Amino acid sequence: MLKQGLQQKLGLKINPLQIQLIKLLELPTYQLEQRIKEELEQNPLLEEGEEEHELSAESSSLEDSPDEREEYESEEEEERGGEDEFSLEDYMGDDGDDIPEYRLSSSNASREDENRDFIISQGASFRESLIAQLGTRTLTEEDRHIAEYIIGNMDDDGYLRRDLENIADDLAFGAGIEVSEDKLLYLLKVIQEFEPAGVGARDLRECLLLQVEHRLAENPDNKILLSAKAVLEDCFEEFSRKHYEKIARKLRLEDEELKQAIDEILKLNPKPGGVAGDSSLYGHEAEKIIPDFILDLVDGELQLSLNTGDVPELRINRSYLNMLEYYQKNESPKNKKDVVFFVKYKLNSARSFIDAVHQRNNTLMLTMTAIVQFQKHFFLSGDESMLKPMILKDIADITGLDVSTVSRVSNSKYVQTWFGIYALKDFFSGSMQTTDGEEVSTGELKNALKILIDEEDKRRPFTDDELVEMMGKKGYQIARRTIAKYRQMLDIPVARLRREI
Repeated sequence: MLKQGLQQKLGLKINPLQIQLIKLLELPTYQLEQRIKEELEQNPLLEEGEEEHELSAESSSLEDSPDEREEYESEEEEERGGEDEFSLEDYMGDDGDDIPEYRLSSSNASREDENRDFIISQGASFRESLIAQLGTRTLTEEDRHIAEYIIGNMDDDGYLRRDLENIADDLAFGAGIEVSEDKLLYLLKVIQEFEPAGVGARDLRECLLLQVEHRLAENPDNKILLSAKAVLEDCFEEFSRKHYEKIARKLRLEDEELKQAIDEILKLNPKPGGVAGDSSLYGHEAEKIIPDFILDLVDGELQLSLNTGDVPELRINRSYLNMLEYYQKNESPKNKKDVVFFVKYKLNSARSFIDAVHQRNNTLMLTMTAIVQFQKHFFLSGDESMLKPMILKDIADITGLDVSTVSRVSNSKYVQTWFGIYALKDFFSGSMQTTDGEEVSTGELKNALKILIDEEDKRRPFTDDELVEMMGKKGYQIARRTIAKYRQMLDIPVARLRREI
């Protein structure tokens, strides 16, 4: 049985422009550049270049009202039939006289575009380098195949984490090659002689030993290297726990001799595959940071600018506007409605995207300007102790933006100052009161803790309890668990692991 009734509901609707703006706010500069390139490929009415005022006014006059835009979108859903992309070619006639000139050309590039040859260079990867070195050894075809399989089982750090027994089983069942563990060990020893020294190790101790032995082969009488080898062979557990007194007693080494041996070991590369070594040859490329803002100090005044980098300016393609104007005035062309609908739809989309990019840039500048004003003393001096306690709500109150908007702006964004590059999120921190009632930021607390640890006697480093007491003398009343948390955030190990001879 059908019933009629009234229902009152409260809802929130976000228009497409707001959704697009929210997504653009989260993008750092290098991702924005990629996003604009994608939009340029998808929308033929967008092109690179500064927008002219006359063109802007003309395109605005051709845009649809909200009602017309909604009508176009509803018609689009019916006419698309599930297709995701529009193409102007689908709406043009098949008459040969209507074929535009660009479809008869071998390239869609403009005659004014420069022809540039891009040279792409790529260095050999870590495993490719090992296989190349394998070619210098005299091995049978089967042994070479097995050695390549061993290299393929190494991880990015250069270690062979799998047991030789498992590798032998894989070769037997997967490649039909019967091989003994002794043969695998022999081929592994061959690989361990390759560059960089330490590759093919099965644990950290073996990796460091291989590097020491590699250096001893060039200088066999070096006493420091011999002592370092003895430490790794006979006292690796004590070395990892920094029990230097036990090592000295066991190996009968003087303090200076032990210190030199330890220093030599610390110079070795624990990840010869390249993750912590030479990334240009063997490792992955380091993450590239492109600052979104540039803050300069000129004549004692701070000057903030948005780093546009390679982000192009966008404008509406005038040729399509002329086409739209022609089809609106001329009654003769066939499929007039479809062509007008397509161009107007893409025009509205292009306009919305350009407006969203402009709003993004304005919002970023508004937020960063507020941060610079709030932390002005820090940006003028470069002293991290001058950072004031600041939370997202402080900037939201200054700018009039929502807290979530400030959060999106500060996430994954960087500013280049005259004294270094900083992540925006580093400027936001909590606060606590000192014994004098003054509010200090957590950044200042971390800085004070780091100074204490840097100035400690490395023979007897401070424990967390001692650090609590010393921070208390400076007026910072902090719990022991807070000291441990800040120490971990600063990547500082416990006292026992900070010991030096």
